[in-house]
Amino acid sequence: MKEITNRLFALQDTAYRDFHARLIPDIDRECVIGVRTPQLRQLAKDIIKEGKGDTVLQALPHKYYDENNLHGFILSELKDYDRTIAELDRFLPYVDNWATCDMMHPKAFKRKDTHQRLLEDIDRWMADAHPFTVRFGTGMLMAHFLDDGFSTEYLDKVAAIESDHYYVKMMVAWYFATALTKQYEATLPYIEQQRLPLWTHNKTIQKAVESLRITDEQKQYLRSLKRK
Repeated sequence: MKEITNRLFALQDTAYRDFHARLIPDIDRECVIGVRTPQLRQLAKDIIKEGKGDTVLQALPHKYYDENNLHGFILSELKDYDRTIAELDRFLPYVDNWATCDMMHPKAFKRKDTHQRLLEDIDRWMADAHPFTVRFGTGMLMAHFLDDGFSTEYLDKVAAIESDHYYVKMMVAWYFATALTKQYEATLPYIEQQRLPLWTHNKTIQKAVESLRITDEQKQYLRSLKRK
């Protein structure tokens, strides 16, 4: 792992580090190396080709933010569903920021034949005590179940999340704003009936009206539903 960390430092961009560190204020700046995302993705692929992916996956906890992101990219390349879930369950308790949480898009989840099992794992993550595990589970519900296989049951599950954690509330708002762009008629009653907490309700509307996929007429109506 030390050799891999040295490779990360070889890709360091200090200007990018200083800029990006401001976007993840909860992370100690000294723990941010500053590797740009395209380079980090490529390094993950190189490490996998070299047969060293397990070196990163087994080296928990990591010291550096960039190591965690590298871990997430390597994990996302796994093809086997059971292995992916096992590695996520090991890694998610160590995820401590929105960026690492949101950059994971496991390839194993793209297969439709895994989706029933994925829904069960999403339920488990959304009920977890760790806020970034809840955020990840909600993000996976948004990524995989707002098109084919959509059900209002999933809107109910997200609306039922109870958390004062900023990044959980932001994900709930993001989920409902995205749901408005993809399943407008099914999602609108949750706004009209004020089924979300005040802050999340208003943030959902804010994010929805910023979308190019919401019509001007829809935006005007959504703005009229803002609460004070």
